[in-house]
Amino acid sequence: MTGDRVAFSTLAYEVSDRLYAVAYRILRDSGLAEDALQNTLVTAWKSIRSLRDADRFEAWIHRVLVHEAYAEARSRSRQNDTVQRIATVDESVEESSAVLDRDAIERAFRRLSPEHRAVFVLHYYVGQPLVEVAATLGIPAGTARSRLHYASQVLRNVLLPDRPGTLEEAGLA
Repeated sequence: MTGDRVAFSTLAYEVSDRLYAVAYRILRDSGLAEDALQNTLVTAWKSIRSLRDADRFEAWIHRVLVHEAYAEARSRSRQNDTVQRIATVDESVEESSAVLDRDAIERAFRRLSPEHRAVFVLHYYVGQPLVEVAATLGIPAGTARSRLHYASQVLRNVLLPDRPGTLEEAGLA
């Protein structure tokens, strides 16, 4: 039993930073991401015996993390807390521009459901191919492609509202 704990601790230590980064990108809140990570590690420890292939540990724990992130998102939507940033007078123009860019990205990501964010983050941030994203999330590959397309379209429309969204709109088709 001690060997199991040490092995799990080693694995958890190796992936925890990456898992937190994924949780944060899905949830857009550091406190919720920490909670999701902690719940993921507890759930993973309790259900590690259900992992059939040790080589698939990272994909398996990403799946656990995404489900925990969904649960945190549901609890957050029940709480519905909103924080607004108030700009200070002495901010430089460059800092203000960077803050506005981050705020625009944040607003754009908040328009996506956690399910759409998960596909986007796993594909673009973690670097998983869509087939692996689908396997990680336990959804069909077509659903993963659809969610990625929708997420990309929403982000593009929010962040680049003046740019055409399709080839037809751009006059290229």
